[in-house]
Amino acid sequence: MADPAHSSVPRAGARHEDKRNFLQRLAEFLHPGPDSKAELIEALADAEDNDVIDAESRVMLEGVIRIADMTAGDVMVPAPRMDALDIQAPYTELLNTVIETGHSRFPVYEGERDRIIGILLAKDLLKLQRAPELNLRTLLRPAVFVPESKGLNDLLREFRGNRNHLAIVIDEFGRVAGLITIEDVLEQIVGDIEDEFDDDEQEGDIFALADGTWRVSGDTPIEQVNEWFQVALPEADFDTIGGYIAHAMGRVPRRGEAFVTAGLRFEVQHARGGAVRWFKVSRVGSA
Repeated sequence: MADPAHSSVPRAGARHEDKRNFLQRLAEFLHPGPDSKAELIEALADAEDNDVIDAESRVMLEGVIRIADMTAGDVMVPAPRMDALDIQAPYTELLNTVIETGHSRFPVYEGERDRIIGILLAKDLLKLQRAPELNLRTLLRPAVFVPESKGLNDLLREFRGNRNHLAIVIDEFGRVAGLITIEDVLEQIVGDIEDEFDDDEQEGDIFALADGTWRVSGDTPIEQVNEWFQVALPEADFDTIGGYIAHAMGRVPRRGEAFVTAGLRFEVQHARGGAVRWFKVSRVGSA
């Protein structure tokens, strides 16, 4: 009978033989994997350089890594720049705000802007047009409140788990600090997301609005702006109105900020991806 101690049959629970050769084990010992997020991001850049992954994949993977350390407060739209609706506002005013901003969801407040009482879906506002006797309050969805310190990983998980894709961010004192949407979070991973407000079928759009103002895309050529408004903005050094205004201000303006030039007031309505997508333009003195 063979001695169990010298049997060639591996015993139960015995560790499998490491089939890597000595040089492979030595290489792994001398070149360990990344032990920090910074090193992991560097490794992804090396992988792109070596054609292991493409540029889009690297950007997305880096985004996944970075949001682990980000919070709602890092990404939110600050309260002063929130597009919110007043529950007491007339229907025409509410409709104009929905049309001009192009959002699909709006926080609704009563009295002070800090008092958010619900969320209105833009499509639900159409119900008031068909049935004016409806009370706007009955159309509101419950508002979700999250602290500024809420991690984006956790927030994304919650967004995916329910149908509330907009949350109101509150500060440590319980006051409204801003708002954040699932799109804001996803853009940290995949980059800019085009939505129904981003009309890129043709560059250089100018739309006349019912209130006597205009909606002008940031990529509108300055030549087109000059022709439309009969002004003389410099065309030699800048291609688009967004580029001209960003240069004049020394930075890309944020939503809600305004710049006056040539008798026109350009107010930023929509900015994303380091560029202004839409301006609301009015003649100075008529805004």
